[in-house]
Amino acid sequence: MKFKKTGTILMSAIFCMLVSTFATASTGQAPLIIQDQGSFFTGGTVIKTLGTFDPQNMTAPDGQTLHGDHAYVFYQIPENARKLPLVLWHGYGQFSKTWETTPDRREGFQNIFLRRRFGVYVIDQPRRGNAGQTTQPGTITPVTQDQRWFDTFRVGIWPDFFPGVQFSKDPEAVDQYFRQMTPDTGPIDIPRNVDSVAALFEKTGPAILVTHSHSGGMGWLTVLKSRNIRAVVSFEPGSGFIFPENEVPAPMPSTGGTLKAAGIPMTAFQKLTKIPIIIFYGDYIPAKSVDNPGQDMWRIRLDMARLWVKAINDHGGDATLVHLPEIGIQGNTHFPFSDLNNLEIADLMYKFLKDKGLN
Repeated sequence: MKFKKTGTILMSAIFCMLVSTFATASTGQAPLIIQDQGSFFTGGTVIKTLGTFDPQNMTAPDGQTLHGDHAYVFYQIPENARKLPLVLWHGYGQFSKTWETTPDRREGFQNIFLRRRFGVYVIDQPRRGNAGQTTQPGTITPVTQDQRWFDTFRVGIWPDFFPGVQFSKDPEAVDQYFRQMTPDTGPIDIPRNVDSVAALFEKTGPAILVTHSHSGGMGWLTVLKSRNIRAVVSFEPGSGFIFPENEVPAPMPSTGGTLKAAGIPMTAFQKLTKIPIIIFYGDYIPAKSVDNPGQDMWRIRLDMARLWVKAINDHGGDATLVHLPEIGIQGNTHFPFSDLNNLEIADLMYKFLKDKGLN
């Protein structure tokens, strides 16, 4: 038995060496060592049909239940992980793929921050992606709208790319980008989404929330429900700005629609002043109204975010807004974390965490 055990250990060591050599050769980076990984669901509801279940007639709904409306979470914890993990929440029409491999096949934030020894929890919000089971009816109707997203995500004005854009012009990368879009299997339910993510923070304990676009506003609401969020990093929040009830800005019109903020009691708003918050916006956002709705809608969102940051800080908070072109980082789209310079963006995010003592 001693010989067999030694042989097993030797073979295991050889296998690890081969894996390490392959990983280093294929990616040019040292292999990631994951201590723990897995997946689970948080939140959700259960509905039941009245009656008694008949095992001889399993297609009848009587007495049967349906579990749905939960979030799906995939997590990885690296060796020697830092104290606070990251929770990554996708935006509208997206799912966990947002944070994974980039459309042009580079490492996304999931792996970039694993390499920096952060545990990473990646969400599919209820009724989206791997969390598609819904208790409410919905209709998925195919609609040709790839070019709309190309413009709205500020890659360019179809079919032209913006000059200097930090996005691969390889047709395969564009194809992969369009394939990241995924439909909702049921109606978007913001309170349910917030409850599911707050439930995730009950499992993780203290952690850092990272949001993108539509999840930005839901992220603020999650802070109101969870004491375990130690900071928020928000990439291009697009809606859901909340202010004290008597300080709500006027609606902001644009050629891409009107943006409205909402009011909440001051006691609730003050919870947002207790943690550090940073917001990042990319490039190609006009300073004045333009005819292109794909750009102009982001003008008012950037303006609203500036007012929101000021409100947080006016009430004793710690919020920062970084408009990347203003600090000399140009060409970023609505997805700075997967653009060609995403390592530079990751460095900015890491510096924020380090400066706040959260690394």
